[in-house]
Amino acid sequence: MTIEQIYTGCLAQGAYYIESNGEVAIIDPLREVQPYIKKANCRNAKIKYIFETHFHADFVSGHVTLSKKTGAPIIYGPNANPSFDAIIAKDGQEFSLGAVTIKVLHTPGHTMESTTYLLRDEHGKDHAIFSGDTLFLGDVGRPDLAQKAADMTQEQLAETLFDSLKDKIMPLSDDVVVYPAHGAGSACGKNMMKETVDTLGHQKEMNYALRADMTKEEFVREVTDGLLPPPEYFPLNVKLNKEGYEDIDKVLAQGTRALTPNEFELAANETGAIVLDVRSEEEFSKGHIPRSIFIGLDGNFAPWVGALIADIAQPLLLVVEEDRVEEAVTRLSRVGFDQTLGYLKGGFESWKTESKDYDSVCSISSETFKEIMETEAPIEVFDVRKESEYFSEHLLDVENTPLDYLNDYLSKFPKDDTFYLHCAGGYRSMITASILKSRGYHNLIDINGGIDGLKEAGVPVTDYVCPSTLNQ
Repeated sequence: MTIEQIYTGCLAQGAYYIESNGEVAIIDPLREVQPYIKKANCRNAKIKYIFETHFHADFVSGHVTLSKKTGAPIIYGPNANPSFDAIIAKDGQEFSLGAVTIKVLHTPGHTMESTTYLLRDEHGKDHAIFSGDTLFLGDVGRPDLAQKAADMTQEQLAETLFDSLKDKIMPLSDDVVVYPAHGAGSACGKNMMKETVDTLGHQKEMNYALRADMTKEEFVREVTDGLLPPPEYFPLNVKLNKEGYEDIDKVLAQGTRALTPNEFELAANETGAIVLDVRSEEEFSKGHIPRSIFIGLDGNFAPWVGALIADIAQPLLLVVEEDRVEEAVTRLSRVGFDQTLGYLKGGFESWKTESKDYDSVCSISSETFKEIMETEAPIEVFDVRKESEYFSEHLLDVENTPLDYLNDYLSKFPKDDTFYLHCAGGYRSMITASILKSRGYHNLIDINGGIDGLKEAGVPVTDYVCPSTLNQ
């Protein structure tokens, strides 16, 4: 028996490849499915099943394409109602895979179709669970993403999740391995561990949601406390996962078209496409197409695109290094953004060569900011990190305007006076700067290096508070 976790850091997502005696099961595959097919072919194995733990909200799964290319059936747990052909398994139903067995454990609560798959080895011993968004390491799935579909409140879903954990997960042996669908950084939970594999016994010891003496009322209160609104693209991804989507090959063919600067400009004007610049923050700062939005590939690219652009039908045009075009289009498709119309041939340099207008962002070092702060008081500074980061530690007398909800804070930024932006390292502050500039705020200055650089430069900050204590 072989189990491989295929983890994608940008999405904090785990897909799984399970093989026994030449038969393969794939659990929660990513949108681009060729790597799974190639892996099976290299091992002279055949993909027999495609298991989906639920209708994912944060990414578009590759189940439909993988089934079309391999003939393997898609399997969901009870209550699923996809628009395409699939096996809707019963609770307790078993599927043989070579010498091993995969058993369906219906574990509703995150969503009503949420299902955990229990893997039993060739001796019939419980070996591992693939828990989807039901159980994470250090956390459980948030119970507010299926409210509309299930016609239930988040409290009712939390109660259902409590029962699923108590009745289906916790009775399993402590040595059972837990393989979750997500790790730290995913918006599908609140406080996930950075580790991506653990034993159930250890989770029973340290996961707040698995306390043996926890009452249902306590569970509901703790699971629903501090939930921030989910990103707007989540329900649109659920719809794609439930109803189907365009083949990835067609999306790549369209998105990887090279456009000359004149073609690029014409396409932007005719389609209303957003120009998405995915280079580094340093390159964007030095020069970019006016009103373009920066979200760099070398960061949590796809989730930020989903959170900030939100509408997956929005046409996009890319400014990207030519050797990373396919990567950019692929990562956009993972969160449902299939309307990439092409990229700027020759990159930003070709735009300048054509003598077209371009813009820049004033970006200064932490040391320069410290000098300005000491000589030009008072100045306005905005911290665009998450609320939890801000409350844990921040500069004195600065406002928190989290990038996640930037639209809610636009009135905070002065239209005429100079103001400064910072985040943890520079990635999010440059995204913020690009969005604000696209909306007419040109009096901003980015502080590169973020909070760490500011501390190293000797800029005063508040006393540190451990993030784990903030919700207690």
